[in-house]
Amino acid sequence: MTSLLKKLRRKIKNHPLHSLFIGSALTILLGTVVYHFVEHLRWIDSLYFSVVTLTTVGYGDFSPKTDFGKLFTVFYILNGIGIIFGFINAYYDYRIKKEKQRRKTKM
Repeated sequence: MTSLLKKLRRKIKNHPLHSLFIGSALTILLGTVVYHFVEHLRWIDSLYFSVVTLTTVGYGDFSPKTDFGKLFTVFYILNGIGIIFGFINAYYDYRIKKEKQRRKTKM
């Protein structure tokens, strides 16, 4: 089991999307922690609000109540959307490149 985890870790670490994935995960984690402690949301609600905010879905069921929470959200959106959409864009570029390689090797 341990060798399997080591192989998986090595493969992920060498993956071209590794940095963007880590950046996206840390951004969501930051928002989750801030919203939990500043807005006093439950952990699951904080995570949900972070993801909904950064993916621009914005259902409107949660919103920051404190001034700090509102200011944090402004900067969180401006920085976080670029990181999240950068990851999504890089992921699809990677998938398209892999598919083209697969088709080329089939011929």
